[in-house]
Amino acid sequence: MCASPHEITLEIRPTARFDVIDITQQMASDLEDFLAQYRRSLYCSYHTTAGYLEQSLCARLNNSRERLDSFLHLFRHLFPPNADYEHDKLHLRHELSDEQRRTEPKNADSHLAFIGGGLKNCVTYINHDPETPVYFIDLDGVSEHGARTRRTTVMGYDREELVGELEHPVPVSGHPIDSVNLRDEEIGLFDRLDELVRWHGITKGRIDISLDTGESQAGLSVNEYETLLMRNDLVDVLKNPVQFMAQHGRDALRNPLTIPGKTLNYAQYDFVQVLNELMDKTRMSESFLEKVLAKFMALPASRFLRMKRGVSLLVTDRDGNGKGSIVQGTYQSPILIQWAKAEGQTRRLKIQLRQFS
Repeated sequence: MCASPHEITLEIRPTARFDVIDITQQMASDLEDFLAQYRRSLYCSYHTTAGYLEQSLCARLNNSRERLDSFLHLFRHLFPPNADYEHDKLHLRHELSDEQRRTEPKNADSHLAFIGGGLKNCVTYINHDPETPVYFIDLDGVSEHGARTRRTTVMGYDREELVGELEHPVPVSGHPIDSVNLRDEEIGLFDRLDELVRWHGITKGRIDISLDTGESQAGLSVNEYETLLMRNDLVDVLKNPVQFMAQHGRDALRNPLTIPGKTLNYAQYDFVQVLNELMDKTRMSESFLEKVLAKFMALPASRFLRMKRGVSLLVTDRDGNGKGSIVQGTYQSPILIQWAKAEGQTRRLKIQLRQFS
């Protein structure tokens, strides 16, 4: 395993709105033994409703498609489609043209499931076994207008070296619940990231953005920073996840008279049923799922969502010009989300730049 880092970009055509695709099968047909050549692989999705789960979670699910489906069903159940989301009220989306409104999918549920379920745009896997599947998870692959064409890049490499670090303050509002588009020029983050990449001359690598160790009640995701989605739908989730589910869950509350006792509200009871189904199908340990349930019942959003404390961005010189740049999809933005006030109305980020070889 001494090959130089190398990347391939795949086109994926999902066959259903929710689709889980093992991309190692397509990689094998495009470039035989690609994964076997490298110790590590970075997977980068260019989309805001399709991405990857961390390798550790997939391993916990035994890399089983059936168990993965059941796990994701939990979040798809919590954020059902066509549930009167503000993001889906296209007449309020002033950034869209009339033509775009005719073709824009109503997919707020997919965005929320992506964020809440802890899906990531960019993950790194250790290549233990080339036969192990790597799942590209699409939450909005087919709409009434047809199937989408998805793109994902795979970067194979052997080693990574930390070459640069910095900290960056992010101003937030005085409101307990807030979201900040880290791609916003006024934040100044991406100017510093670009300069960091140039200074170290990185052509193949990764930027890791994480919350400082002292930060709490906040998380990071990469998604579409659309005002109605971030300022309305996501806020509703963060204010009271259980109430959100009770109001938006079409399948909940089917038979409230069967709820045992008065200590669980209806939405919590419905969640228990989903969790029991998940336990049966995934055969994950009861103690692990009991912890999940306990966290959900405890609330707030930090106990409900699988919000991550860090995100990653691919750096590459795709044109082979020796000048690396940050790779992101058209609508992707790193987003800082908080559900409690920040001290001094500021959150601090830790940035690390790693070089691949």
